[in-house]
Amino acid sequence: MAKINRIGVLTSGGDAPGMNAAIRAVVRSCSYYGITCLGIHRGYNGLINGDIVTMDARSVNGVISRGGTMLYTARCPEFMTEEGVKKAIGTCKYLGIDGIIAIGGDGTFRGARDLAAHGVPTIGIPATIDNDIASTQYSIGFDTACNTAQDAIDKLRDTMQSHERCSVVEVMGRNAGHLALHVGIATGATAILVPEKELDMEQDVIEKIRLGRINKRSHFIIIVAEGVGSAMKVAEKIKEETGIDARVTILGHIQRGGSPSAEDRVWATRMGEYAVTGILNGKSNRVVCVVNDKLIDMDINEALEMHKDLPNEMYLTSKMMAV
Repeated sequence: MAKINRIGVLTSGGDAPGMNAAIRAVVRSCSYYGITCLGIHRGYNGLINGDIVTMDARSVNGVISRGGTMLYTARCPEFMTEEGVKKAIGTCKYLGIDGIIAIGGDGTFRGARDLAAHGVPTIGIPATIDNDIASTQYSIGFDTACNTAQDAIDKLRDTMQSHERCSVVEVMGRNAGHLALHVGIATGATAILVPEKELDMEQDVIEKIRLGRINKRSHFIIIVAEGVGSAMKVAEKIKEETGIDARVTILGHIQRGGSPSAEDRVWATRMGEYAVTGILNGKSNRVVCVVNDKLIDMDINEALEMHKDLPNEMYLTSKMMAV
């Protein structure tokens, strides 16, 4: 097994609360094992352009409570080309980088796979508020995003109740409804619209509001995952069919910020340490996964081929709670 002297760490794609905790874990694990850790700025852009700094245990003091990513993040179209990958490989050789830990989502893992194919050992750590990485039941940032959205919707409920209105809230999640479903259950939403389930506007939304009015409910919360479509059109349909004043709130990127929750800090720390240990044990082209609340690692190619379904039992629970 080749000796590992230097490990690089980067964050790529959308930021997620807990990324800094993962970076901290990688840096301090490297320090524990006497290995140099190199922080790569702006994802694969930094690897191509050599935007890299040496990090030690003290350089990550206090970052565990900070949202965002201290290494910054960026999309990198150049890295999607063979020429871009070759430049990144050249940087690894020039600086003597013996392994890369890439923190992010599916796009990040595809980049890690390309590096591994050219001989650079890589391990990916799942970090996305969408929680849509199929190989793992949990990704860093999801819990914090849920709590952020829950807090905002609880505040919205106060004013909706005062004015007897309907609040249509759009949450993030790309093409997945995991965030919307969890937030909807946590806030007692009247209806939760997710891309994984075919929408029957009349039965899923309008009729629920009508029954609610008959049962003396004075306000309603409708959660719309961004992958469903326009929250504004949902609100317009509600007003047209029921006459109720429906107001739209798009939470947007507020869900990606903020101090990470204890759940995100703990998983991020464990995943970061696990990834470093994996590199030291000669692993490559792997992604760290949470399965049955335990950490494992899986081949990146296998992980990228998997599909993550919405938990049907949770979806049924949400419908039962909306009576």
